[in-house]
Amino acid sequence: MPHIICFAKQVPDPETPASQFKVDEAAKKVIPAPGVQPVPSQFDTIGVEAALRIKDKIPETVITVISVGPDSSRDTIKHCLAMGADEGLHINDPAANDADHWATAEILAAAVQKLGAWDIIIAGRQAVDWDMGVVGSTVAEILNAPVVTIAKQIDYDGSKVTVERVLPDGFETVEAPTPVVVTVSNELGEPRYPQLRQIMLAAKKEVKVWNLGEVGVSPANRVNLEALFVPDTSVATEVIEGDTAQEKAATLAQRLKDAKLI
Repeated sequence: MPHIICFAKQVPDPETPASQFKVDEAAKKVIPAPGVQPVPSQFDTIGVEAALRIKDKIPETVITVISVGPDSSRDTIKHCLAMGADEGLHINDPAANDADHWATAEILAAAVQKLGAWDIIIAGRQAVDWDMGVVGSTVAEILNAPVVTIAKQIDYDGSKVTVERVLPDGFETVEAPTPVVVTVSNELGEPRYPQLRQIMLAAKKEVKVWNLGEVGVSPANRVNLEALFVPDTSVATEVIEGDTAQEKAATLAQRLKDAKLI
């Protein structure tokens, strides 16, 4: 019975208006926008979609979703269960709420090892909040498993995966034995939207909750965040005057030269 594990992170809604995006510079934290609920990271739901496509072909496949985060992360797991995943695991511990990418990977890897045998781990290519793009590969390193990144299609025959992955100038197809970690990109396609019946069924599915003690790990951050701030996006506009196009072009060139842009 194939076992696929999907990682899912809860993030601030990317559709939040820029005017509502605030940062506590002293605490180096993003302030949640009032009235805007967090959502699953888009690339992670695409990862669940990739797992479900394998399950569509191999119905006995079991899909487990793991999320690390506060109480609200349960909603992200429930969303993935409503999409069609089978089991949920919530790592809920205050000590994990500010985990960097390395600590998060340590927590996830330890949880995977405690769950037991698995065939494929699928993660988003990156989270849509910090855009680090390294947790999946770091988990593979900790678990000593092969990793294939930025996938647009995953096929599984029971012993190996065939992955079409995205390159800067095209695509390539690679094979890897299982167990294997794969990170997926948006080129895989839109994730399926849960229907009402699936949402009702998901409400009955169990979500296990473990703290760090139960996972058996005490991770330590390795990234030192020096500062977090909203950059200044003010724009100054100057209209180049002149009687002819040639005169305007010469003035523009001089302005660019003075600004050391050319």
